[in-house]
Amino acid sequence: MRHIGVVVKRGRPQAAALGRELVAWLRQRGLSVLIDAESAPELYDGPGVSKAEIAAAADLIVVLGGDGTLLSIARCVHERAVPVLGVNLGGLGFLTAVTSEELFSVLADVLAGKFSVDQRMTLSATLHRKGMPMGSYHALNDAVISKGGALARIIDLETRVDGACVCTYKADGLIVSTPTGSTAYSMSAGGPIVYPSLGVMVLTPICPHTLTNRPMVLPDTSTVHITVRSETHQDLVMTLDGQEGYPLSNEDVIEIRKGPGMVALVQSPARDYFDVLRQKLLWGER
Repeated sequence: MRHIGVVVKRGRPQAAALGRELVAWLRQRGLSVLIDAESAPELYDGPGVSKAEIAAAADLIVVLGGDGTLLSIARCVHERAVPVLGVNLGGLGFLTAVTSEELFSVLADVLAGKFSVDQRMTLSATLHRKGMPMGSYHALNDAVISKGGALARIIDLETRVDGACVCTYKADGLIVSTPTGSTAYSMSAGGPIVYPSLGVMVLTPICPHTLTNRPMVLPDTSTVHITVRSETHQDLVMTLDGQEGYPLSNEDVIEIRKGPGMVALVQSPARDYFDVLRQKLLWGER
C-alpha cells in the first residue's frame, strides 16, 4: 500500500486534530497521502482531491468521523473494493468500529498486510421516467422512496419482485436495504437485523396503512421495481444512504438490484459484529 486516502468529518475539531496527526504519520513513512478536498483546509495548506479521485487511486482509505462520513466515500469505492478503515469520531459509529486510540496500531498492522475485511453488498438504483432511464445511483445502506412536504398523506408504491406483483404499499414510504443498512433506517421502521455477510435485500414499509404489510427479506438475486402511483402528491423523493436525494414524479419506476461491486470494510481486531451490536445498540441488555 503506497497511496492512502484520508477523509475527515468536517467541522469537528477532534477529527481535524487527529487528521493532521495521521497525515504526518503517513508521510513520515514515505506514503503518498490523498486528502479529500472538503477536509483539506482543516488538515494542511494545500489542495485536496475529490472523493472519486481518492476511490480511483488509493490503496487504502482511512475515514475519521462517523457512519455518515464513511457512507459518503463508500458509494464511490464499490467498483474497486478499496479497503476502508473507519475510525469512530461521531455518534453511534456502527460502521466505523475502530476507536481513535486504536487507530495507529491498527493502521500499522493494515499497512503490514495483517488485517481482514468484511465484504459488504451494495445496491444499484435506476430511475426510469416515461420509459427512459434518468440515472443510476449506488448505496451501501439503503434506497428510500418517501414523501416530503407538510401534508400527512400516504403514497401508493406498486412493487414487483422479478416481475411478480408483491402489492401496492400504502405508506409513508418504502425502504430497500442491504444487510449493512438493516441496522439503520430499516431497523427504526421495524425491519430485522441481518448479518452483514448474508446475500439478501430487505423491503421495509414506513408506517404502512395496512398492518399486514410487514418487512420482507429477499435474495440478493432479486430485481425490485417500484412504481409511484400518487397523482396528488407533489413532494416525493428517492434518497440514497440518507445523503443524496432525487425528486420523483407520478408513474416514475425505480429499479433496485444488487450493486455491481462490494465495499471492503477493515475489521476491528478488538471486536466482532456481535460485540458491536452489544456496545452500540445495547443488544440483549435489560
